[in-house]
Amino acid sequence: MSEQRASIELQIRLFAHLRAQVGAATLPVRVPGGITVGELLEHLRRAYPMLEPWLPTTRVAVNYEYATRQTPLKAGDEVALIPPVSGG
Repeated sequence: MSEQRASIELQIRLFAHLRAQVGAATLPVRVPGGITVGELLEHLRRAYPMLEPWLPTTRVAVNYEYATRQTPLKAGDEVALIPPVSGG
């Protein structure tokens, strides 16, 4: 039997072409409590399929610090999705 987890709300900030794909700079997202960054990315892939090509190479920051895919998230966290950039 799977354990029920209370949901939490997160603010997702999008940058560069991720922002353009979604058409918004921020997304409020409700997800199960105890979710990790990796699980959040999977949730976003399903909810916003247009982001899928970029999610594997996107860096994630939680509350202004880079995070790993294993980083747990809690209610009120600000999550930034930062795609790779190029230029000169």
